[in-house]
Amino acid sequence: MNKRIKEITERIKERSSKSRSEYIALMTSSKNASVTRGDLACGNLAHAFAACADDEKMSLSGTTKANLAIITAYNDMLSAHKTYEYYPEALRQSARKYGAVAQVASGVPAMCDGVTQGQLGMELSLFSRDIIALSTAIGMSHQMFDGGMCLGICDKIVPGMMIGALRFGHLPFIFVPGGPMESGITNDEKAHFRKEYAAGRIGRDELLKAESASYHSAGTCTFYGTANSNQMLMEIMGVHLPGASFITPGTELREALNDYTVKRLTQITAQGDEYTPLYEVITPESIVNALVGLVSTGGSTNHTIHLIAIARAAGIIINWEDFSDVAEAVPQLTRVYPNGSADINHFQACGGMGYLMKTLREGGLLNENVKTAAGTGLEAYTKEPYLENGKLAWRNSPEKSLDENVMRGVNDPFAPTGGLKILRGNLGRSVIKVSAVKEENYVVKAPAVVFEDQDDVITAFKRGELNKDVVVVVRNQGAHSNGMPELHKLTPTLGLLMSQGYKVALVTDGRMSGASGKVPAAIHLSPDAAKGGPIAKLQTGDIVELDAHKGTLSCLNFDEVEKRAITTADNFDSFGVGRELFNRLKPLVTESEEGASFII
Repeated sequence: MNKRIKEITERIKERSSKSRSEYIALMTSSKNASVTRGDLACGNLAHAFAACADDEKMSLSGTTKANLAIITAYNDMLSAHKTYEYYPEALRQSARKYGAVAQVASGVPAMCDGVTQGQLGMELSLFSRDIIALSTAIGMSHQMFDGGMCLGICDKIVPGMMIGALRFGHLPFIFVPGGPMESGITNDEKAHFRKEYAAGRIGRDELLKAESASYHSAGTCTFYGTANSNQMLMEIMGVHLPGASFITPGTELREALNDYTVKRLTQITAQGDEYTPLYEVITPESIVNALVGLVSTGGSTNHTIHLIAIARAAGIIINWEDFSDVAEAVPQLTRVYPNGSADINHFQACGGMGYLMKTLREGGLLNENVKTAAGTGLEAYTKEPYLENGKLAWRNSPEKSLDENVMRGVNDPFAPTGGLKILRGNLGRSVIKVSAVKEENYVVKAPAVVFEDQDDVITAFKRGELNKDVVVVVRNQGAHSNGMPELHKLTPTLGLLMSQGYKVALVTDGRMSGASGKVPAAIHLSPDAAKGGPIAKLQTGDIVELDAHKGTLSCLNFDEVEKRAITTADNFDSFGVGRELFNRLKPLVTESEEGASFII
């Protein structure tokens, strides 16, 4: 095994020894608790299975047959989650076939960041993760279940479900993906139309036509943003079936995988022969595997928050140093938009997760001493599912990538290190994703132009005020201020300035989208403005230097800045679109590097 990955794993285990022990003790206590389905009062039990068929009532009145919870994030506004509309009935039918019962335990909210990008509703997006975790816990709290299936895909939904599930980690869980939509127009074409609209050369009608040709059917959006990063992480941590992440919806293979999910879950419940509770799957070793997967694929920067929160829910303490150090030890193996022009379907076609995990294992970059939904170790995850005479089977993944413009092996990577870095300096600590940033843009030194709102950036751009080398500072975007919305709306505008030859960078205490691209962006800056971070004292004209080579972010006239009073936003608005309901939670939110959570 790679020496550096082993060292990082060991230091995380040492750092987490107390909190992890406390978590395992809680899970052991829960497993041995006196209240189980068999110990529920008759009135409790009668309520729980009142709507079930008679044979299911008979099964549930005892404890020898498994009852499987379905936690669903179905709604038919999210294209990715539209696929879940008919899953519960299909999963119930499979459960009957395998001698078990399945019940929808709860639904969880599932907002679409694509719909709310640049809108007020985006200020609820990060908070929705913790609400989803709480909703998952409520669904599981009836003490009726022997295992769980989580139906979720998109940005905050999978992390929220995982956080909630981990509080019931004495039970086994398998996450059930829906799969990506078929490819629409190319990502290069989509980016072109967005840039043309930002420049005012095309109108809204043309832009909408292009966007609709990209996001065109049920299924996950095909770029490699947070949703598809979620799927990769669930598979590499072993809570998907092998190869399940990127099989398109509505296919026989997708349906066969869903059916086998139920069969496999019955086998790993306490009633089965291979009891595998979630707390034995999500371990320091599997969390490090997730970090390896994230940096090797240039995954979403949102996981520099979400993975921290997930790990903490399991008593595991990780921080940005771990992300950065793993990235230094792991090469960059994929080029999927926004890190390249290919989409996730191209990634799947050239080898997918099976080949990725095979080559990472060959390089000694994955911890093998893990348990998964498929068994012990990672060998099963180097294979890909297929149908053989109509029956589900697995075969070896390709020996080499079938398209080395999209994915490569560890011995011939796109870059020797992963696509994520920490920036440190007198402005605080922040994260930068460099997998899509050209090396000539790694260093930007320019006067700052300071904004309190992303819409003001676009207004200034339209006035020609940003036609220069510039560090755009957008502050008061942290969780304590306005819920830490993504600022992806700025990507086409700042990208257009770069294409005109200007040196451009973004500095913010907010987030960028999982589709963060070629603009060097120091994000998640901590401490944030609302907590009195130095960003709150910056003024337009201050000289800021971002250096991704050295891993620094500094104000070059900081001696002057330090003496200033903190500037507070005079146009801060936290009412409307339900945002006021969350105002009391904002003071409870932890810092970005602690997971930006009000529950963990």
